[in-house]
Amino acid sequence: MTRTIIDINVLQTIPPSNINRDDTGSPKSATYGGTRRARVSSQAWKRATRQRFKNVLDTGDLGVRTKRVVELLGERIHKQYPEIDSNRAQELAVLTFEVAKIGLTEARKSTKESPLPLESKYLLFLSSRQLDLAAAACATANTADDPKAKLQSMEIKKILNQEHSIDLALFGRMVADSTDLNVDAACQVAHAISVHPVETEFDFYTAVDDHKAENKNTEDAGAGMIGTVEFNSSTLYRYATIDVDALHSNLGDAAATQQAVEAFVLAFTTSMPTGKQNTFANRTLPNAVVISVRDSQPVNLVGAFEDAIVGANRVEGASERLARYAQEIDAAFDTTPTATWVVRAGENTAALDVLGSRASLKDAVQALGKTVAGRL
Repeated sequence: MTRTIIDINVLQTIPPSNINRDDTGSPKSATYGGTRRARVSSQAWKRATRQRFKNVLDTGDLGVRTKRVVELLGERIHKQYPEIDSNRAQELAVLTFEVAKIGLTEARKSTKESPLPLESKYLLFLSSRQLDLAAAACATANTADDPKAKLQSMEIKKILNQEHSIDLALFGRMVADSTDLNVDAACQVAHAISVHPVETEFDFYTAVDDHKAENKNTEDAGAGMIGTVEFNSSTLYRYATIDVDALHSNLGDAAATQQAVEAFVLAFTTSMPTGKQNTFANRTLPNAVVISVRDSQPVNLVGAFEDAIVGANRVEGASERLARYAQEIDAAFDTTPTATWVVRAGENTAALDVLGSRASLKDAVQALGKTVAGRL
């Protein structure tokens, strides 16, 4: 069977920043090729991509991942069927998740004096359309003598397992209590790492108390707070891949699959995790993006950077390494892409032109979408 795999390779320079930190506040890092590298976790960039979706997709095409599913569905029921009061809507929502065998528990801040709706025991990903369908089922069940039995007869679990949103289809869903509601992710995102060694640096800062500073008679008119913020700067190699066939299976529609592919590539390449952005204003765009369509398997090209780049012009070195390694891997393992587009800025990335057609991101995404539609 012919497969359709999309690989997205990104080189991106980030100035002093701390976009993804560990439990001590330090920028995340990893040892690769025997040297310490800057690292941004896949979870951080997937979250940033999902947030970016809000700018490129309609909300109806997206889902919500939350524990507060009873509250969410209850509000949807009451809004769409005002004749059902909010308390009854919450009761119907509880019945829905009980019938679907999704574990519920008391909200952490719920008290006898101020009770809160039950929550799921884990984060649950639901599409907007699934919530609409569940709300309609609840409205029908509300008129029955036994609403719970009615929801069972309507196979509410099947309702919650159809009409997946684009983000749900891409990133998947795991439901521990009810594994038949699981959705296998159609995309994978690698941890981004720097192509060169990185040392963490420290920014010592002071915050001045404005009122004290204006009073010359105040003995402690200096800083109101002092501290340090850890940071680094890096040129990152980022990688993500989409299994278009799995995505099509999750969405069940060719047009939606094309839309999802285009949205993901646009959102992934232009998104940025939000850690310490107010401190560092580190919003950059990629130096280069290489988008490839394969019919064999995904190929992460991080091996180009196992030997860390040492020198001043890291972007030029990384571009040359990536271009050479991609050609060598494809020649050795017969994984040459069926189509490749190169989106780049500046002469330092010129070496990548040998990999495919140069285009703007907009044009590359449109061409990719047409290619996906044709293969589907």
